Amino acid sequence: MQQVVRIKLTSTDLEKLESICREIKGIVDRTGAKMRGPTPLPTRRLVLPVRKSPCGEGTKTWRKWELRMHRRVIDLVINDPRVMRELMRIQIPEEVSVEMRLST
Repeated sequence: MQQVVRIKLTSTDLEKLESICREIKGIVDRTGAKMRGPTPLPTRRLVLPVRKSPCGEGTKTWRKWELRMHRRVIDLVINDPRVMRELMRIQIPEEVSVEMRLST
């Protein structure tokens, strides 16, 4: 039975995100499943203005702090349940968030 799996990866650390994508690609190459991606989605940016001075006195100067959220989408067509078992065994760092959606 064929399963279609959509994996959404989100992280603030681009290097760790790319390493997880390479691991998934290696598993797919070994097992012979079909893969589309990793497709990069637009980077989400959170920009916060922060006061430079720790106390309330002095000049009112501001600094912008930015958090970038990098995202990737991978679509897999799986015929063998062995592929899903291998995907579930990947060691994922704390900085990377994974969302998997299965459909038949």
